Amino acid sequence: MAEEPGVATVTAARDGDQRALDDLVSGYLPLVYNIVGHALGGHPDTDDVVQETMLRAVHGLPGLRDPAGFRSWLVVIAMNQIRLRHRDHQRLPITGPVPEDVADPGADFVDLTIMRLQLSGQRREVVTATRWLSEDERELLSLWWLEAAGRLTRAEVATALELTPQHTAVRVQRVKAQLDAARIVVRTLERTPRCPELAYIVAEWDGAPSPLWRKRIARHSRDCARCERCGRDLASVEGLLARLPLVPLPAALGFDPATLTGSHVAITQVTSAPATGGKAGLFLKGALVKPIAAAAAAVVAAGIVVAVLPSREEPVARAIPVAESTTSSPSTTSASPIPPSSSAPPSTTTTSAKPVPPPAVPVTASVKKGVSTWNFDGAGKALTDVRAGWYYNWAAHPDGVPTPPNVEFVPMIWGTKFTDDATLARAKANGKVLLGFNEPDFPDQANMTPEQALDLWPKLAATGLRLGSPAVAHSGDKAGGWLDRFMTGAAQRGLRVDFIAVHWYGSDFSDAAVGHLKNYLAAVHARYGKPIWLTEYALIDFSGGTARFPTQAQLAAFARGSSAMMEGLPYVERYAWFALPADKPGTGLYTPGGIPNEAGEAYRAAG
Repeated sequence: MAEEPGVATVTAARDGDQRALDDLVSGYLPLVYNIVGHALGGHPDTDDVVQETMLRAVHGLPGLRDPAGFRSWLVVIAMNQIRLRHRDHQRLPITGPVPEDVADPGADFVDLTIMRLQLSGQRREVVTATRWLSEDERELLSLWWLEAAGRLTRAEVATALELTPQHTAVRVQRVKAQLDAARIVVRTLERTPRCPELAYIVAEWDGAPSPLWRKRIARHSRDCARCERCGRDLASVEGLLARLPLVPLPAALGFDPATLTGSHVAITQVTSAPATGGKAGLFLKGALVKPIAAAAAAVVAAGIVVAVLPSREEPVARAIPVAESTTSSPSTTSASPIPPSSSAPPSTTTTSAKPVPPPAVPVTASVKKGVSTWNFDGAGKALTDVRAGWYYNWAAHPDGVPTPPNVEFVPMIWGTKFTDDATLARAKANGKVLLGFNEPDFPDQANMTPEQALDLWPKLAATGLRLGSPAVAHSGDKAGGWLDRFMTGAAQRGLRVDFIAVHWYGSDFSDAAVGHLKNYLAAVHARYGKPIWLTEYALIDFSGGTARFPTQAQLAAFARGSSAMMEGLPYVERYAWFALPADKPGTGLYTPGGIPNEAGEAYRAAG
């Protein structure tokens, strides 16, 4: 990015040089846009505040006594306009349809910063974390951010805040601490599967970042043995922001050189407002200042995608007809990773930029084949494309993942803390079948004894839903194992268990893996004589202490072979691959955006 205009340009502009005034406005507009954008979080008022700041600067320029202090003076004007906006407008939730000429709140400054600077890793985390700051904290951050990036001096920051340098240093340290806490929150929430303790804490959270929830989630992360690792290895914020360029201007805030032909300017007396032509004149007339939504549209037209949907929603592609299950009625509610963050599922959006003709012959999905999933970019599209008849997300209440028509959502009661009446009622409202506790034989999962699970089981049975056993991680076929003890206790107590749920992960990546899985399922069925749901399965070798994953070719071959095998076993009612998302290394099927990898293509064609 070009250097900002120097003192000579400021002086010439103040003295009436049109070209210098154009250069001054063009040169400092990116700085103002970044200050206002960070402070307001990309609110639709951002472009108005930027425009008003530059208007006041240009009109007040003839009275500027010290051209060397122009940047500091401009920053003060920007901060005053930001504070004025905060006083005059209360931040209200946007409901109903968003007018086309208003910036979509989903396309905020965080999205634009990450996209336009192509940020990743901890730099992306820092930018995302700014959503969790208060308005006052963002105001300070907007200035200190540019100081850390080498665009402002500490003296200029202090002047804009109307504080001494010493007081500014204290304020900066405080906001850095809050930003680091927010970075930990971002990491904690992005971990999948989500920590059950955290899921319980945020069950009533509406999904909107706020300082209050930042404190609650950060406190949990500090105290939780599973989540405290999210606070490790945080790089210095100063180092991450050093030499970071300014976020480029949206197209609508740029200048068209073709408009300069025949333009003139005349700044007369110090007390008079300048009559401007050229680029600055057009800026003052508002000819080149449009809502940020228009800028986003220009960016999209150029082939760059700007996120304009709330982060919890994905466009849903045209649904492919699937056959209905004979054992339960499909649910058409939305779903998300545990826990539910709102009482009502968000509406889905159908994108139809290019009409998609229906297939000549409808493709029928297997009523047996399913997937486990958490929310990710393109989840709704992937659920449609994979041709699964059902899915689950380890939660009782679907939220965030759009559910295609005729794909059944199956709720789960994950562990002890989800056996309250409200959660059980949600499960009953969102499905016809209920999955029991998740891997209670593992300390870092539901972590329950068979006796504890048996004591709570009547509450699950009282929902009246068809009920699956707790899904053990291993040894479901072993006498005296966790599942065997649970089933023995259930029979002694007269408790209902309608089918057996198990997990299976194979460490043999050869063609023999299909046979290993078949033998395990046959042994489980022989022991209990009930239908089987294989609710998690894939190929992962845990024998070396860290997970080792097969190649895509090996996964694809296993997906084809295992699906064909289970489709032919009458006692296997359902099976679900782990997992639908391939947003990290592992056994996932669909990459961000809802695009199948080689294993995903194989699983889509199977069943």
